[in-house]
Amino acid sequence: MWLWLVREAPADVPYWPGRRWLACVDAVGWPCVWILMVHQAPEPVGLFGPFVGATALLCALGRLHRAFFANHHYRFTTWRWGRIAVALMLIGALLKLMLMTPG
Repeated sequence: MWLWLVREAPADVPYWPGRRWLACVDAVGWPCVWILMVHQAPEPVGLFGPFVGATALLCALGRLHRAFFANHHYRFTTWRWGRIAVALMLIGALLKLMLMTPG
């Protein structure tokens, strides 16, 4: 038996002044971070480096197109992953505080 689940399209995000340009920075910034992470590798990465660079370039172009021309559909990556990163840092800080021994 086949079961088809159709998700509703997400609602359009509200537009505010400066959102388009900030979305373009977000769209290009994350693929640049991927490239920088690969180039900072302590060991040679071989063909993996150019592959990540080409993939990041294609992703950046698609994200940039969506951020600039279909801004009502663009969702900020920094906001999505930034919340998770901040939550993990807070948990780490709390664990560090709880495990500190006096004296």
